Amino acid sequence: MPSVEALWLALREDADRPALKAGDAVVTCGALVNAIARRRAVLDETGASRVALALDNGIEWAAWDLALLFSDRVCVPVPGFFSPAQQCHVLESAGVDTCIGADPPPGAAGFERQSPGVWTRGVAQAAALPEGTRKITYTSGTTGTPKGVCLDAKALLAVAGSVHQASAALDIRHHLCVLPLATLLENVAGLYAPLLKGACVDLRPMQEIGLKGASGFDVGAFLRVLHESRPHSVILLPQLLLALVAAAEAGHRPPASLRFIAVGGARVAPSLLHRADSLELPVYEGYGLSECASVACLNTPQARRIGTVGRPLPHVELRVADDGEIHVRGARMLGYVGEAPHGDEWLGTGDLGKVENGYLTLIGRRKSLFITAYGRNVNPEWVEAELVLQAPIAQAWLHGEARAENVAVLVPRGADVGDAEIQAAVDRVNERLPDYARVHRWQRAREPFTPANGFATPNGRLRRDALAATHFPHEASA
Repeated sequence: MPSVEALWLALREDADRPALKAGDAVVTCGALVNAIARRRAVLDETGASRVALALDNGIEWAAWDLALLFSDRVCVPVPGFFSPAQQCHVLESAGVDTCIGADPPPGAAGFERQSPGVWTRGVAQAAALPEGTRKITYTSGTTGTPKGVCLDAKALLAVAGSVHQASAALDIRHHLCVLPLATLLENVAGLYAPLLKGACVDLRPMQEIGLKGASGFDVGAFLRVLHESRPHSVILLPQLLLALVAAAEAGHRPPASLRFIAVGGARVAPSLLHRADSLELPVYEGYGLSECASVACLNTPQARRIGTVGRPLPHVELRVADDGEIHVRGARMLGYVGEAPHGDEWLGTGDLGKVENGYLTLIGRRKSLFITAYGRNVNPEWVEAELVLQAPIAQAWLHGEARAENVAVLVPRGADVGDAEIQAAVDRVNERLPDYARVHRWQRAREPFTPANGFATPNGRLRRDALAATHFPHEASA
């Protein structure tokens, strides 16, 4: 598997090859090596140990991240879509002593400016970290307080190497970062993997890409950037893929340069993948989680099956426990910040799945399943993924624990969407579902599900307990 040294050699081998670009600015491998050296000198001078990156996507983010990776310091990316309180939690729980950014996150205490964009502070007592920790990535989870996942360089580069190998036949030379680099998926698969394979990484501010905060997306801006950049590869979340497919169906096709559209981060409805397939979009679904250092399974040009998340990548072993939970062995976390190191070689993912002919099919989150009054197990994520493919429905939450009927709480795609349109959409979905999983009743949501009101995580996953407490308070307190 590739190592940090292999990534360093990949940058040094061809000094004139473009490594990063942002608009008209192009950074060659040689210039990037020099930029990394300058930033390492700054880190040495300030005595930095645990360093937060509070930057938007761009060349600066990549250069600082690589400087930290090559200097054996701890990098703590701070997602811009986290709330100020969550960002402060990241800094405090990780024991951050240095912050890279125009300013520290609002409310962060004790930082003093050392030089433009570099802030330091003393930390009296930092939480102990597992030995070898080089990156702490914070997962939003389904509660309000993010958890810090500690990873070593070996795990990060193992995943990057596998992703590089999986797409090698496509000769990808140009990757466009669509997701924030503060998310591990883009950091590993969208920065480290392309640099390992000799590709150039196009870095644009999130506003330019069309991403606004945790849930806003301007598909028009995204399409403009796609046609301007003409990348070979991008990484998308399911909602971004849905927007791209809908735009292509309306005649706004993405550039023909695309060879690999990876999609992951949440369940993808097979019907959406079939729609993409009919448009000849090169979509490859994958699966992973922060605790596994990002990608664990991936469909590839050589091995692709719609409805599955692909086969395990070379660095991963996978098994399904008797209760259906997916366990992985290989690249994985060292532990959580503030907790004992993870000692078991097998990691329980909390996801349910099945393996057929080597391909993994996801069933849902173990904690998300509910049992109806008739004793039927229902995976709501499956139904919700089908509902939001309907044009009138923007968001959906299915509730049925101990009920004789399943109730969907739906967010219409616009204020002008009438009840008849929503009912017709629900009827279309119900035609494809078994009786026990159907939407027997539905109601309009009081407001959209967002991180601001506590009904969703920053990456779009529903906070089901909060939704139940608000929409069905008597059941939640029973």
